[in-house]
Amino acid sequence: MLPDLITSENILLVGSTLLVAGVLIGKSSYRSGLPLLLIFLLVGMAFGTDGLGVQFSDMGTAQFIGMIALCIILFSGGMGTRIAAIRPVIVPGLILSTAGVLLTAMLTGLFIWRLSGMSWTNIHFALLPSLLLAATMSSTDSASVFGILGSQKVALRNNLRPMLELESGSNDPMAYMLTIILIEAITMGGGLSAADILIELLLQFGVGALGGYLMGRFTLWLISVYRRIGQRSDKQEDASQATSMLSILMIGCVFLTFALTTDLSGNGYLAVYIAGIVIGNATLPNHRGISKFVDGMTWLSQIVVFLMLGLLVNPREMLDVAAVSVLIGLFMIVVGRPLSVFLTLAPFRKIGLRSKLFVSWVGLRGAVPIIFATYPVVAHVDGAGQIFNIVFFVTLISLLMQGTTVLTSARRLRLIDTDATDDEDFGVELADELPTSLQTITLGEDDLAAGDTLRDLHLPAGSLVMMIRRGNRHIVPNGSLRLLPGDVLLIIKEE
Repeated sequence: MLPDLITSENILLVGSTLLVAGVLIGKSSYRSGLPLLLIFLLVGMAFGTDGLGVQFSDMGTAQFIGMIALCIILFSGGMGTRIAAIRPVIVPGLILSTAGVLLTAMLTGLFIWRLSGMSWTNIHFALLPSLLLAATMSSTDSASVFGILGSQKVALRNNLRPMLELESGSNDPMAYMLTIILIEAITMGGGLSAADILIELLLQFGVGALGGYLMGRFTLWLISVYRRIGQRSDKQEDASQATSMLSILMIGCVFLTFALTTDLSGNGYLAVYIAGIVIGNATLPNHRGISKFVDGMTWLSQIVVFLMLGLLVNPREMLDVAAVSVLIGLFMIVVGRPLSVFLTLAPFRKIGLRSKLFVSWVGLRGAVPIIFATYPVVAHVDGAGQIFNIVFFVTLISLLMQGTTVLTSARRLRLIDTDATDDEDFGVELADELPTSLQTITLGEDDLAAGDTLRDLHLPAGSLVMMIRRGNRHIVPNGSLRLLPGDVLLIIKEE
């Protein structure tokens, strides 16, 4: 009877229902303050085994889907990383994503090991499994954080946003390597030596970084080849079709980057992130159109992963480890993450106490730890079922506690930059080939002292006001329009 129900039509029916329900229910996240991706996780759980009864328990398939989604998510993060923005914070960001992840895993692993030795707990992990459990949870997830900040158009002071984006985009490879190395050590009976671990780390980082850079340059070369082929044709290709084809070409190169780098013993996740940085900081035809395509793919990947992981978990089994999961989650949030942040950022005196506290609090766990928790299950590590359930529970705690208080903590620490503006609000893009650039200016009382029209502003030569944003209105300017304090001018200027 059951095999008769597993048909292509029913799979599409369930999948489409999940997507539609998740999107509609997810709209409430703007009112409730819950991270949008947490909504999709809860929707998946509601449709799962202990909810409406949708059966999904294939860890191998979940791991494969998670790998595909993570490649797209990391590539998109790399594309959105501006080298000019991260340059001032590149050193602390990379230290957080490597040494910070390692410290978080070690501190939390030792706590789990100590907790396992207590008679009242129902977990009994040796040292290596304790470290493995901690390693799967050691990376942070920025998707929920910047989903909240982005929806509210919140800007952060002290270069915090680029530093957090850099950390969250580059710390997954470190957590992945720790997870794989510890699984190998456990399955080989502790047979890995320090030299073996060091060689593997060097290969993973070295080959991953080099492979990502080379594949990024290769992708740009393929894009130029595609454009040259089009220029030689008698008929000019439709611009929207060219954008779509180039977007698909890049997605194909993402998976090619991951596969080739992994086959060469490098870290594929690090490679796709670096390839994204290389491509995102290059001159691309219709950059905005390609970015929107990649953003859409990223959201779809995140939604599918969270829905799938919600289906995968069995809430009844999670209740068995609820007490220890709460303790582990609280330790990571209150002790493990803050200690690793303060220790790794101690040499950087310019990063103040309030900034360090905010970075500590924004150590959100998301889909990546749950995906990494499937690796011990697939590798048949003893206690892998408990590891998966604990990681899932800790992720829920993190999203509920930290994800709902991101804006509140930023306001209380006085880290929100109310004067920042974003060119994206105007929805205007210039062709990369043009020798021009866009910038925004927010008018104050002093700017209008000489007069309240455009002709009174004395803009630099070669500058032209394209549009004015006043509150929620966008105004096409003319010479007689009266300007007001707080108006935001979109200016095009010659380079």
